[in-house]
Amino acid sequence: MKKQISFAWVAVLFLFGISTSVRAQEAVTMRYMASYGGISAHELADALGYFKDTGVSIKNAGYASGGPESLFALASSSIDIGSAATPAVINAIANGNDFVAAYPTNGINETTKSIFYVKEDSSIKSIKDLAGKSVAVNTLGAHLDYTLREALRQANLPENAAKPVVVPGPQLEQTLRSGQVDVAAFGYWQTTFEGSARSHGGLRPIFNDADVLGPIAGGFTVLRADFVKQHPDAARVFVVESARALDYARDNPEKVREIMAKILKERGENPEVAKYFTGYGVRKGGQSEPHDVQFWLDILERDGVLKKGQLKASNILLKTEGV
Repeated sequence: MKKQISFAWVAVLFLFGISTSVRAQEAVTMRYMASYGGISAHELADALGYFKDTGVSIKNAGYASGGPESLFALASSSIDIGSAATPAVINAIANGNDFVAAYPTNGINETTKSIFYVKEDSSIKSIKDLAGKSVAVNTLGAHLDYTLREALRQANLPENAAKPVVVPGPQLEQTLRSGQVDVAAFGYWQTTFEGSARSHGGLRPIFNDADVLGPIAGGFTVLRADFVKQHPDAARVFVVESARALDYARDNPEKVREIMAKILKERGENPEVAKYFTGYGVRKGGQSEPHDVQFWLDILERDGVLKKGQLKASNILLKTEGV
């Protein structure tokens, strides 16, 4: 199947000919997996009532430990909405999954970033000191894993100089403080856990992904192309209302913290961490730029994960034919 793909939010609008008055012609329930300690833009949109009377509803189908697990569930049709860091999405597409990018989930900037922490008394002072050390990340093959590798490379160290260890977000702080790992990486989507850990004192940041990657979209919400083809109006509503929620979060951060606390409490999580939410870090309207994708394409080609020219930033995810 020939695909034309785009990571620009403008292209999403062009594809669907989007109008906020659009309503799905049939009732469609879209399943997703939640992330511990936070809520997605579509969860926020739902809480704000943006999907009311649109014919679209969303349903929580459990938790995902990270992007790869979410994409696996999406590929198996266990869910209809996936979410993952950009390199994980690219790898999924390269491996033959017919996915489409719906909107950027998070961005990396001066206020929203992934931070790598050590204990205050650690001998680790810089990236160069990470050789032979263990680093807690939420999952392998996704954003924190790739950021660690790139940080090591930029410090003229082998990309495998440090050892990534998988630790779920809720256990990051305790795992670091107990000495089970030397470093703990709190992802840009885990600012609630990061803020809570920081408030307890005794930790020191070593570097963050903005230092390594610069301002960039961190990941994307992903749909299956067959779902979009079967339910074009529902996909259109889903993208538009999620983007509205992203803009709402930018303008009303305190309101979002209140909404997040309520949702976390309903899910049986600690609602107190919501006060550390710093935002989604995306550009206005959920827009992305070619650099958001090309940066990772270049890295994956350099590392031999992709063949030269196998995928292009200008035609990566968004199918524009037959919708």
